Amino acid sequence: MNFKALTLGLAVASVATFSVAKPVDYKIDPTHTATVFTWNHFGFSTPSANFSDIQGTISVDNAKPADSSVNVTIPLASLNTNVKALDEHLKTPDFFDAEKYPNITFKSTKVQALGKNKYKITGNLTVKDVTKPVVLDAVLNKQGVHPMTKAQSIGFNATTSFNRSAFGVGAYVPNVGDKITVNITTEASVPASK
Repeated sequence: MNFKALTLGLAVASVATFSVAKPVDYKIDPTHTATVFTWNHFGFSTPSANFSDIQGTISVDNAKPADSSVNVTIPLASLNTNVKALDEHLKTPDFFDAEKYPNITFKSTKVQALGKNKYKITGNLTVKDVTKPVVLDAVLNKQGVHPMTKAQSIGFNATTSFNRSAFGVGAYVPNVGDKITVNITTEASVPASK
């Protein structure tokens, strides 16, 4: 085989390999992931609460961001307002009905790269038995080898807002605010090969 043929063959193989490249799946690290939400309380204060033990996968295609996706499960058992009585009330049928609907889920339907590490992630949020679209405004914080775990890792911050009454969690509206503002921070890593 002559040099030109070999070079052409390598080039074709390289293009073929690139064209079949798949998104990289990062498993969310629940110990470095938090979802904090806030609401208006009778106009006097803006309380906050958070969810932890969040599970899921962030699939990232750097070459084609539109092929990326997010799939997250948030257990209502992890709800924490720092007020035990309120935690228990929010888990009742007045609000989340956690015994019947133990998880909140988010599954992306569209990812748009906006430049400067900013993304718009549209997806379906399911609370109780209601599924509606929401949009996350996300910022890529860092992507690379984690200095502690040595795993390929990625980290994002994201924000969104929506009316809780749209998801059947409308108790005490409008005195207790309908609009919920959510701030998310997450780290995720590629699982080690077995």
